[in-house]
Amino acid sequence: MLRLTRHTGLYVSVALAFALAAVDGVYLSSAQLRVAGGRSADTQAPGPAGWRQEFTFVRAVYTGLGPWGYYKGWYTDWPKADLQFMLGVERLTNISAAEQPRTLQLTDPELFNFPFLYAVEVGHWNLTPEEAASLGEYLRRGGFLFCDDFWGSWEWTNFERNMRRVLPECAIVELPGEHPLFHSYYDIEQLVQVPNVGNALDRRITHEQDGYVPHCRGILDDDGRLMVVINWNTDLGDAWEWADLPGYPAKYSTYAYEIGINAIVYAMSH
Repeated sequence: MLRLTRHTGLYVSVALAFALAAVDGVYLSSAQLRVAGGRSADTQAPGPAGWRQEFTFVRAVYTGLGPWGYYKGWYTDWPKADLQFMLGVERLTNISAAEQPRTLQLTDPELFNFPFLYAVEVGHWNLTPEEAASLGEYLRRGGFLFCDDFWGSWEWTNFERNMRRVLPECAIVELPGEHPLFHSYYDIEQLVQVPNVGNALDRRITHEQDGYVPHCRGILDDDGRLMVVINWNTDLGDAWEWADLPGYPAKYSTYAYEIGINAIVYAMSH
């Protein structure tokens, strides 16, 4: 387990030996993505005595605005999306990863044990002062936040308002195509707008609200390390969750797994 220290930050070089070369597409069958029934997403299967995994997928639990039209909050797509994403990480890489993802409150001191944090529906978060302070300290110490599944101008405004409470000094920038995030494991040449499953299968449109164009933005620290990845106008979690659904378009699951794996590799090597 990796501990983020107040003084040194997280600059841990993790030796990652990958079993698979980069592939053109990711297709995970329903058998490969089978989710074991009755297993808690907040527990971790024990390994051999004295052995620890290199990586654990952690989802942020935060205070939100409440439901709006349909349920939007930290729990969207949970736990299936997290479980299936980690099955993809296991198949496509040799990262020594915990089988079971975690969920943690932003104010939980245990958060500082983990270098990667996933936050969904951040257009609807409404952070308490304690949550904002804790998340800001986590990021300054070397933590990495991966934001997903929020749409349109209204949700962006709410996201940015809260993020500036977390990192008042932050500058949010568009990540250029040559940024290492897009080349840390897979070479990603263009952004893909991943729709929710209903739009992908039934309506054949990819946007929600006025979020017509997908963006991948970021916040960097003073040394140029990417602290926050902001996937706006796209829904990676739905692609992870429904990759095993017959008829779900492979182009969406391919991109979602690739950008997610790239983010893990970047977070664990910077």
